[in-house]
Amino acid sequence: MSSNLFPRLDPVAIDELRPTQMTVGMREVRAKRKAWSALEEDKSRAYLGRHMVPCVRGPKERLYLIDHHHLARALHDEGAKQVLVSMVADLRTLDKDAFWFFLDNRGWLHPFDEHGKRRDYDAMPKSVADLVDDPYRSLAGELRLEGGYAKDTTPFSEFLWADALRRRIKPKDVEGDFKAALRRALDFAKSPEASFLPGWCGPHRE
Repeated sequence: MSSNLFPRLDPVAIDELRPTQMTVGMREVRAKRKAWSALEEDKSRAYLGRHMVPCVRGPKERLYLIDHHHLARALHDEGAKQVLVSMVADLRTLDKDAFWFFLDNRGWLHPFDEHGKRRDYDAMPKSVADLVDDPYRSLAGELRLEGGYAKDTTPFSEFLWADALRRRIKPKDVEGDFKAALRRALDFAKSPEASFLPGWCGPHRE
């Protein structure tokens, strides 16, 4: 298996990219859509040049997106057709089962649905248009922006925070009063109870 970090300079159709996660936070997608739509044409081209999406090549020559799912979904929803990609690994020699197993163990796969339940590999969406909303992923994203925790290199760290919040804040509270839910999330994030999570930046007491 080869690996390189060089971008493909020929654009790739967004519709051809296959996700490696099942959900996104639609609040974050909407924010990215708003930022994208406000760009002038020349700045939008420069933006795409600076935000290449990392992919691996899998069975049947398909390209699998391993990060920036929110950006890809936002661009798709705004009518953008193509993006530039960075090829991280070539896994074409693997069969389907071995491919999914490799991604899973490499930390490049998050097969959990909007309820936080693990699903079979066959349930993975076939396109970014099929990604569904997980309100707790939105809450985790807003929590980071509010300084609740630091950006971290742990794979799918926002989903780990989302799962922790899912266990502490009821869905009706997230959907009914997002700001109040965010305040509760901040209280949790600054407590020792959250210290096991990536990027935790609560008070350290001896």
